[in-house]
Amino acid sequence: MALNVTRVDVWAASIEDRPGGLAEKLAALAEAGAQLEFVISRRAPDKPGTGVVFLTPLKGAAQIGAAKKAGFEKTETLHSLRIDGPDQPGLGAKMTQLLAQAGINLRGLSAAAIGKRCMMYLALDSSADATKAARLLKRL
Repeated sequence: MALNVTRVDVWAASIEDRPGGLAEKLAALAEAGAQLEFVISRRAPDKPGTGVVFLTPLKGAAQIGAAKKAGFEKTETLHSLRIDGPDQPGLGAKMTQLLAQAGINLRGLSAAAIGKRCMMYLALDSSADATKAARLLKRL
């Protein structure tokens, strides 16, 4: 099946939970030429009036500088993998079962299929888990 599995840096920032809070953060990155592949944002239930946004990738000094100026930091606790390849029924189940059998616990998973292709982002608890998961998933 040939899945492409790569480690990725994820960047995160707090946002104000109001119209335009997310738009301001994304606009700063767009002005720096960022072409984002993954963005997820949500409210922070433990901090009313705020939210959080996670995204990847950022490339080059201009994008990283703009991100830092907008309040983004590279996460040190999210060890993430980007997986893309041909979509097929049961792929997510097959992948998560393989990781479970290897004793790897997922911190998070986001996935989408478009046409005959799929893309997933996995968040793991440690760099060692990410390395082990990448090695296993590349064999599928």
